[in-house]
Amino acid sequence: MPMIDADGCLLNVSVEGRDGGPTLMLSNSLGSTMQMWEPQMKALTQVFRVIRYDRRGHGKSSVPPGPYSLERFGRDVLAILDDLNIAKTHWCGLSMGGMVGQWLGANAPDRFGKIILANTTCHYPDPTRWHERIKAVKEDGIAAVADTVLAGWLTADFRERQPQVAANMKAMMLTTPVEGYIACCEALSTLDQRELLPKIKSPTLVIAGRHDMSTTIADGEFMRSRIPVASMTILDAAHISNVEQPHAFTDAVIGFLTQR
Repeated sequence: MPMIDADGCLLNVSVEGRDGGPTLMLSNSLGSTMQMWEPQMKALTQVFRVIRYDRRGHGKSSVPPGPYSLERFGRDVLAILDDLNIAKTHWCGLSMGGMVGQWLGANAPDRFGKIILANTTCHYPDPTRWHERIKAVKEDGIAAVADTVLAGWLTADFRERQPQVAANMKAMMLTTPVEGYIACCEALSTLDQRELLPKIKSPTLVIAGRHDMSTTIADGEFMRSRIPVASMTILDAAHISNVEQPHAFTDAVIGFLTQR
């Protein structure tokens, strides 16, 4: 896996899959690494050349001091594409990855084919939840919020049926460097990309989770209604829908990206 320099921050990047195939870039949620996409990789790599990466402050990437911003996350992506000499790619981002995708679709439209925005939003009108999370993590580490976040990531029913998957997701969250997690939370606390949506010219698929309380169906419908060429699908899942409904998520992604 190459380490790619984005203005002094080394980003952990993985490229797998079909040589010569269309390229698809995957972008993770807050508090996760590229491993969150494992349920999709077998199917996706048969069709696409798949790029995964750890966002700055996460996984094996560097943890530069904050503040971070959505523009900074977007420019990190462009640095990866430039380093790999990839002119254009499809995009699939979940949660925070979808927020980065909105910025990219509006600010670098020539670099993206189709865009998938999964379990995400363009605006947090009330930053209180983020301020509370930042305070808790500063005082007691990510373990202080891990169970609450996991309960939002996966439904109680799924956690009961798949305890090992839930445990793996929690363990991945707990590996996130505190400094990187806080800097990302600070960036999200001021999120408002509503004015970017009409500037996204790529065909876009919005994926929402029926049981997602943090980025709701209403959030997804707002984005779908403001992006010029957008459709929406709803999965029977909470926030990390690619893990809770891996087959339905994968089918939605491949179906959308390969349709004429």
